[in-house]
Amino acid sequence: MRKRRIMTVIYIILGMIIVACVATVLFINQPSFGRLPQGERLERIKQSPNFHNGQFHNLQPTQMMTSKHSRWEAMLRFLTDKPQRTIPDKPIDAVKIDMRSLPTDSNLIVWFGHSSYLLQLSGRRFLVDPVFYNAAPVSFVNKPFPGTDIYKPSDLPDRIDYLVISHDHWDHLDYQTVKELRNRVGKVICPLGVGEHFEYWGYDKSQLVELDWNESSELESGFNVHCLPARHFSGRGLQSNRTLWASFMLCTPSLTTFIGGDSGYGPHFKDISTHFPHIDLAILENGQYNEDWKYIHTMPHELGKAAQDLGADRIITVHHSKYALSRHPWNEPLKNEQDAARDYHLNLIILRIGLPAFL
Repeated sequence: MRKRRIMTVIYIILGMIIVACVATVLFINQPSFGRLPQGERLERIKQSPNFHNGQFHNLQPTQMMTSKHSRWEAMLRFLTDKPQRTIPDKPIDAVKIDMRSLPTDSNLIVWFGHSSYLLQLSGRRFLVDPVFYNAAPVSFVNKPFPGTDIYKPSDLPDRIDYLVISHDHWDHLDYQTVKELRNRVGKVICPLGVGEHFEYWGYDKSQLVELDWNESSELESGFNVHCLPARHFSGRGLQSNRTLWASFMLCTPSLTTFIGGDSGYGPHFKDISTHFPHIDLAILENGQYNEDWKYIHTMPHELGKAAQDLGADRIITVHHSKYALSRHPWNEPLKNEQDAARDYHLNLIILRIGLPAFL
């Protein structure tokens, strides 16, 4: 009898393990997770100087987790133990405008919170890292701050000339958003490997401008994009760094604009300035930093150094004010940008979510 009870317990445990494994496989095989590069794209990736031992690497050695905690331990701690003030006490003071009434002959930026924004440059629209639904695989994680979730893809102008994606993390590449935008997007500008997600989601291969670091593309007469390094990582599922992460330089007839994406501080900022000695505007990450991952996000004391290294005429910071993806107070990045502007004599443009800033 005792042996039968033990075997029953064992069968129950095995059954629970099998059910958990099946549930995990089904969960990570949802379309929103995208697809890892394959075929011709994978062969191109294997030729990249930035890809070896089965994954992409940063230009300099970069330890992702710098504490005694593993990545998964840090994630569990983040989900279960959030300090006070990571989320604002009252709704963010955001503005909703009629995006279709924006003057097409003006250079401007409309920020949607975090790293999502619309750039209008020389009559063309560049939509960067739009996340209007979920910044995580499930909707109850990484919920937007009250007052920030006021725009959806249907609110955007009818035509988006260029969709720019810096990397495939959930808070920069939102499956539902890009699916809804598919018929309104001209071209997709993305780092090497990220195009696999877009083809899997129904975009045509001819729409993709997919670049490795230090590759460039002429988008049209007078419009060029340069794919540049960043210090970060990538991945939407269980495997990391199978697609590239990047920053971009947009060169248009009116402005040269640096799109920083996500990046820890490093010598690449100074290197970029040597190749692009006149940058009109730099849009830099500022937020979601932590000592536990200090090399893959810009720490507060490094924000001014990164801006100074680039030497841009004007600075905008993003990656804050919509999600609590770290443990710092939600409004600390707003102080960081002010401190950096004061200490490094930066010409800072302060954005308000939804309100156009003319460039």
